[in-house]
Amino acid sequence: MTKGLRLGCDVGGSFTDFLLYDPATGAIETHKVPTTPQAPEVGVLQGLAELAQAHPGLTGRLSSLIHGTTLVINAIIERKGAVTGLITNEGFRDVLETRREIRYDIYDIRQAFPRPFVPRHLRHEVPGRLGPDGAEIVPLDHDRLRAELAALTEAGVTSVAVCLLHSYANPDHEQQVARAAEGLGLDLSLSSDVLPEVQEFERFATTSLNAYVRPKVDQYLGALESGLTRAGYDRPLFLMQSGGGVIGAAAARKAPVRLAESGPVGGVLAAGKLGRAAGADTVLAFDMGGTTAKSCLITGGDLPMTRAYEVDRVHRFRRGSGTPLAVPTVDLIEIGAGGGSIARVDDLGLLRIGPESAASDPGPACFGRGGTRATVTDANLVLGYLDPAEFRAGGIVLDRQAAQDVIARDVGDPLGLDPLAAAAAIVAMVDESMSQAARMYAAEQGKDPARATMVAFGGGGPLHGAAVAAKLGNTRLLVPEAAGVFSALGFLMATPSYEVARSLPGRIDALDPCTLAREFDALAAEASAVVTAAAPGARLTRRRFAEMRYVGQGHQLRVALDGDLAPETMARAFSNAYLDAYGYTCDDLTPEIVTLRVLVDAEQESPGFTPGPVSGAETAPRPAWCARSNAMVPHRVLPFDAVTDLTGPALIGQPGTTILVPTGATARKAPQGWLDITLQEDQP
Repeated sequence: MTKGLRLGCDVGGSFTDFLLYDPATGAIETHKVPTTPQAPEVGVLQGLAELAQAHPGLTGRLSSLIHGTTLVINAIIERKGAVTGLITNEGFRDVLETRREIRYDIYDIRQAFPRPFVPRHLRHEVPGRLGPDGAEIVPLDHDRLRAELAALTEAGVTSVAVCLLHSYANPDHEQQVARAAEGLGLDLSLSSDVLPEVQEFERFATTSLNAYVRPKVDQYLGALESGLTRAGYDRPLFLMQSGGGVIGAAAARKAPVRLAESGPVGGVLAAGKLGRAAGADTVLAFDMGGTTAKSCLITGGDLPMTRAYEVDRVHRFRRGSGTPLAVPTVDLIEIGAGGGSIARVDDLGLLRIGPESAASDPGPACFGRGGTRATVTDANLVLGYLDPAEFRAGGIVLDRQAAQDVIARDVGDPLGLDPLAAAAAIVAMVDESMSQAARMYAAEQGKDPARATMVAFGGGGPLHGAAVAAKLGNTRLLVPEAAGVFSALGFLMATPSYEVARSLPGRIDALDPCTLAREFDALAAEASAVVTAAAPGARLTRRRFAEMRYVGQGHQLRVALDGDLAPETMARAFSNAYLDAYGYTCDDLTPEIVTLRVLVDAEQESPGFTPGPVSGAETAPRPAWCARSNAMVPHRVLPFDAVTDLTGPALIGQPGTTILVPTGATARKAPQGWLDITLQEDQP
């Protein structure tokens, strides 16, 4: 490999994945190491060092390193962020708890909401008020402000969210707070920087989350950059955003809340590109790793974006039961169902899978690293799907007997099943859970998942993909080369990009096109500065969007404004978007703009899909579980690069994953290198 190599690195809950790409030849190389949860940078640096052993001088030959991390979402889910305070206006300390006064389940009188990330005693009020137009009504009380900041410091607060009313229209009061806090050792997140948009609850919640995770992310990225420098890497570090683009580490440290779904989005991005290359208009990206499973529905090649994403849901399938994360985010669903998900029988005698996970430490019982509870990976080993030799190459010796023992104890004995039947029940249950989640997610968007082509990836996606696809009614399944580290490949396909927004409420017939143009230009300049810092000299592409709705509505749509800014042009763009979303329009109502957005992308060469060399051959058949026969039957066993055309049952090996082609299904290797699997319509 030559100078100009690019490296993608995805830190997951169980494993840290690497994909090394040579733009000169199109060659790729993959690598995995166990994630080190207490200090994720250790696993990253360890994997880089192992790659460097095979490629001397690697760090000096890298042109870019793009990183995705679960650190932000894990800190939120596990509530392991900083001690965080809040500064707000008098009378508004309880916005985080009053929320939007909407019940997500009107029939549940005991419904619960997630605890605010800033407890009430650390939410302090300061006199002062701006109007919705940004005009000052009451000056900020600086004596009271200094006293409240001192009180937060004495209470042990290290990070503060500053959320003042109408800061989207005028950031002056929040900037006064920032100046007053200088020298106190507090890390401040201003809502006028994080989310300068209307809707107080979303703005307060998102800014509080940013403040909650920022010290931890800043410490992690600082340690990682220092370690990379010691290893000889002297180029910028890039990070994947939840919205599908990459940014420099400096920008990520300021707004880490934009990294919440950093890892999964890389795979979704690559799945969308693979679907387009394979001629599929609608793609269901299915990513199953060691800890979670993710699904995303992609229509027409465009990633589905939302500002209504929620984290920390009390009920995983109930919108409104979580904390909103109102930054640009690819709309996907994530559930606790992965290879490390723990299987158990509850007090009612029902089999449950996850969300608790054995992760990489201690890992499944079959790994021999101290795990003592039955997991999905243990079940897959007992069913014959996993090749111990594949794991041995990664330093793990699979213990089939240990897997049988824990499955018999935790599942088989309580249900009166032998270990084989219990393992089959575990796999069937996790497949059902993942298909239910994907079906619910698609229904919320008014889409039919059966019309989609599934792209399966991740450590477990290709193994479970056929069963999940069949449950959803899919008949076509695509599995890419390097499926086990597909998210890392997606990182390399992403371009440096950044989106900024600012609310400017008003009816379109009352807004001056020249004023709108100036606002868009200002946003474009702000976003371009961030992207240019990450990609100096690159050609930039700017796209304008507006959050729009009919006057009187409470929710808005994201509308691309590709034409001029005349009222009739914007009205036509909104009507088209509304018709596509809801199937009708209200021509007697006037549209209004709520928020302006600009997305800036840097043009950059990215890897495509190319076939790898044929270097393996078919081996002896191996008995594995067949759901159609409800018994162990011989499966063909061959490496991915040796496949041309075959009919299942077959087990196809890739570094980091196994592809199951079930009985009756056919698989064909596409010229570009991916596997195209056709399932029977009655596939079990």
